[in-house]
Amino acid sequence: MTAKKIGSLMAHTPHRAPRSVSHAIAAGLLGFALLTASGTAAAAETPENPTPVPTLAYTASVGADVADVYYPETGSLLPVVLLQQGANVDKSHYEGYARTVAAFGFVVVVPNHLRSVFGVPGLWASADQGLTTVAWSKAENARAGSPLAGRMEPTAFALLGHSFGGAAGVATVQGQCAPPFCFGLPPGAVKPAELKAAAFFGTNNAPPGGGPVAPVNNTVPVALIQGSADGVAAPAAAQATYEALLGKPKALVTVAGVNHYGITNVQNPPGAAPDPSAQSIDQIDGIRTSARWAALFLKASLGDAFARSYVRYWGDAADLAVTVQQAY
Repeated sequence: MTAKKIGSLMAHTPHRAPRSVSHAIAAGLLGFALLTASGTAAAAETPENPTPVPTLAYTASVGADVADVYYPETGSLLPVVLLQQGANVDKSHYEGYARTVAAFGFVVVVPNHLRSVFGVPGLWASADQGLTTVAWSKAENARAGSPLAGRMEPTAFALLGHSFGGAAGVATVQGQCAPPFCFGLPPGAVKPAELKAAAFFGTNNAPPGGGPVAPVNNTVPVALIQGSADGVAAPAAAQATYEALLGKPKALVTVAGVNHYGITNVQNPPGAAPDPSAQSIDQIDGIRTSARWAALFLKASLGDAFARSYVRYWGDAADLAVTVQQAY
């Protein structure tokens, strides 16, 4: 079965959707009355913390990596999500995106994964990071004194990824270990048994230099969140990758006016390859919209009935900022 938005992205205005619309949607999804009071943003909202829903954070060692861990103030049996960074994008630049996903009821782990790829050292995500994160979550959930002791559900694990990190995640959902995303592990070894779903931003599986996209044998539901103004990871490549996904449910969520750095705290973070294409919407709105769709796709895949209804049936029509293709 497929579902598509009535109308097309071309019918959208190139600027952001009204905040009143975004807040009304977010109010219903998060269940917090504080989002319904007005159609304007709370003064405290910034790209680093774009949602007023309370979230907390601490720093942890996840394997050999230093990681930032974001989580909601309340709640138990929280699914664990690994957010894999884009090439040479420091973990700190994902604070706003991670906090927004966490506000939907997740523990979001954002490591700085230092390694060398073909002799070049840097922040490079790898396809085996999920294994390390699941092991950490099980130990942390049982550790006396952990801020998350007894609150996590390590058997409900999901992936988020940006750019190179998303491509590493595409390898993970297939159980592939191949350069540059993985070295030295047997086929299938990189996919945790606990993995339930994935949502990747600015990600595709197109070969360098162009050419057809090989079939993607994803064994869990996958969403591709794609900015329409992305000048680094072309929307056409995301479309081709969506069509190449063999497993269902799958979704391609196009966010109007967002470029390759629509989910980071700032445009063109230091150290990362810049996007020559300008973003035409507010950074906060790009983060909020992209995180909302990623989080709700993950929740739907984990069995949440409201999230499933939103993602499959009415969220597309309600959200003026997106166009959705999906199959399930």
